[in-house]
Amino acid sequence: MDVGMDVVRGLAVLALLVWVWLTVGRGGFWRTDLRLPARRQPDRWPPVAVVVPARDEAAVLPETLPTLLAQRYPGPARVILVDDGSTDGTAALAERLADGHRRERGGEHPGLPLTVIAPGEAPDGWTGKLWAVRHGVAEAGEVEFLLLTDADIAHGLDSLANLVAGAVATGCDLVSRMAVLRTRTAWERLVVPAFVYFFAMLYPFRWVNRPGARTAAAAGGCCLVRRAALARAGGVDAIRGAVIDDVALGRAVKRSGGRIWLGLAEEVRSVRPYPTLGTLWRMVARSAYPQLRYSPLVLAATVLGLAVVFLVPPASTVAGAVTADPVTLLAGAASWLLMAATYGPMLRYYRQPVAAAFLLPGTALLYLLMTVDSAVAHWRGRGAVWKGRSYPASR
Repeated sequence: MDVGMDVVRGLAVLALLVWVWLTVGRGGFWRTDLRLPARRQPDRWPPVAVVVPARDEAAVLPETLPTLLAQRYPGPARVILVDDGSTDGTAALAERLADGHRRERGGEHPGLPLTVIAPGEAPDGWTGKLWAVRHGVAEAGEVEFLLLTDADIAHGLDSLANLVAGAVATGCDLVSRMAVLRTRTAWERLVVPAFVYFFAMLYPFRWVNRPGARTAAAAGGCCLVRRAALARAGGVDAIRGAVIDDVALGRAVKRSGGRIWLGLAEEVRSVRPYPTLGTLWRMVARSAYPQLRYSPLVLAATVLGLAVVFLVPPASTVAGAVTADPVTLLAGAASWLLMAATYGPMLRYYRQPVAAAFLLPGTALLYLLMTVDSAVAHWRGRGAVWKGRSYPASR
């Protein structure tokens, strides 16, 4: 019994040390105050093309496409929607929405023009989304900036202008903003804020934004990139098989000498619903094992790390209380409190009760199981599956 408690006590102390380091030494990953600088009027507003890859997005386009067409951008800009093999009439709906928007606005302010293209099925070696993006970039021509945004993302009226002004003011080659995800259902409120929290833990935004740091990432739902920087990084072709394309794009631009910026947003939001645990599970599991580069060793280390960091604190708190072991109790409680304290800002950002931060161990257990399920799906030959497509490990 003493040996067992020694192990529990050691794990509790280890978890506490890890949480102290995460809190003070992980780039302030838990902070939610990183925003684009206040907009300053550029000397000129460069030409921009908004590229929207869309596959079977008829359900969300009425909420999102009009927000792009209505952008208050002072310079030349256009929207290019690339139909990625849709079967639900996405392309025709986009055309109707644009026509309706022009009729409604009329006069001197008809909104941004829309072009719809359909490049056909992606060849071997390409994901469907990136094949669509490649053709959207080609259609854009010699613009200075490209806004790559997903079809489920709604933008505030000044979103494009703020992004361009931020890129010009900071001299960044890539500026991306993490869209506010939907948190209407109980499962969304439990899982979604943790999704962004874990992403920031993996890729601390301040490290991403530091030119000399190796950490690189981007938020694919809203990503403004200089066309010249994209070309210098090898173009979309350089990441053509990436399942996690936003992180791959951030890495490619930064490694080629570009400066990147990643932060949170208030005026950019996803309307994609994930009403059940099953839909959220599939959303996370499709990219979990690819994120670990399909490595069983990295998977084992990740599972062990998640268990020590997120599950040991509450377990050791209970064990310390039951056995009246003060070291185990205090170490477990302190690490659990640090965990909750670092999660609290993200819950406030998502307008959720801060007390829910103490439920993070349960959410972390769900993510652990989703990650294992992602690996099992790969081992069974299913690969990453999304919107009817399966991508093998070679991607």
